[in-house]
Amino acid sequence: MNPLLEIRHLDQSLWLDFISRQVLTNGELKRRIDEDALRGVTSNPAIFEKAIGGSADYDDTIREQARQGKSAEEIYVGLAVADVQQACDLFRPLYDSHDNSSDGYVSLEVSPALAHDTAGTIAEGRQLWQAVDRPNVMIKVPATLEGLPAIRQLISEGININVTLIFGLERYRAVTEAFLAGLEDRVQAGQPVEDVNSVASFFLSRIDVLIDPQLDKLAAEGGPRGELAASLTGEVAVACAKQAYQLYKDIFAGPRWNVLQAKGANTQRLLWASTGNKNPKYDNLKYITNLVGPKTVNTVPVDTMDLFKQSAIPATAQLEEGLDHAREVLRRLPELGLDLEVLTGQLEADGVQKFIEPFTKLLDSVEKKRQQALSSNQQLA
Repeated sequence: MNPLLEIRHLDQSLWLDFISRQVLTNGELKRRIDEDALRGVTSNPAIFEKAIGGSADYDDTIREQARQGKSAEEIYVGLAVADVQQACDLFRPLYDSHDNSSDGYVSLEVSPALAHDTAGTIAEGRQLWQAVDRPNVMIKVPATLEGLPAIRQLISEGININVTLIFGLERYRAVTEAFLAGLEDRVQAGQPVEDVNSVASFFLSRIDVLIDPQLDKLAAEGGPRGELAASLTGEVAVACAKQAYQLYKDIFAGPRWNVLQAKGANTQRLLWASTGNKNPKYDNLKYITNLVGPKTVNTVPVDTMDLFKQSAIPATAQLEEGLDHAREVLRRLPELGLDLEVLTGQLEADGVQKFIEPFTKLLDSVEKKRQQALSSNQQLA
């Protein structure tokens, strides 16, 4: 059996961490929906930089819009919105199905330059929501301190939110609080909540990329501390995910949640992000096979998704296996002088910068093509 289909039978949803005009127009995305139980798509500035800046697929539209006097950022937004609209339409039958399991969504991110601007994030979140004009779009908002009140506000307005760049467990708690408070604000205003959906995107491989070299260095020193460090190497990200899932189960239970659930509210599912392996020492499916569990999403790069499909590895629910070990991994990190909250704060800052850089590069690329179009137009005149 196709492992991608098996995962769906275990109530996990696979979303594709990629979008481009080519996969929208050549039938590839539709094929993945039909054949591989693909349930959604996520995008980010780096993905759009590759799609728009790295191909000629958008050049005709860029030239046309340049001649209309649009800026590089306006052109980019128009291109991204058009792609997301087309992808939303492909997923619309799933979204409209009687039991869509909160799937069928396509995510579009606010400008990473707004990561520390609450008011700007709210304004752009509303703008993108209105521009796409599809009920199955999710607006991506970073889980920065400034992003939290924006998440609450946008949820209260009925806008679907994909909370991105979550690295730490305490920040994950704060994200769920923003989501719940937004739903409560909406209920208090007499508005429905059954069609409001959100995911909390917990980034994983980057955790190991940051922490493993520090553990390797300690392991090389030998002794009991070295042995402990060696035993924790490659274990931290998956341990964080397993603990986050236990938090999810606790948070979306009990009296507070029951009130919202009675109004038809959906839980804010955990979404495993950054699940392409970045360490050649590890199994390339490390962040797929170890994280299968119900009511979760895994957003997977194209290469990783194809590798998993070809592997024919039977999918099994592993997310709640080895919980004692996961707790032990997180408990013992401080013994080595590693403060996970500090380290995940560093990852958040790096993550914002990793989105700003391709976004800047993307706008530069669009601007270059825009100027070429204007110059060509002048020559023809």
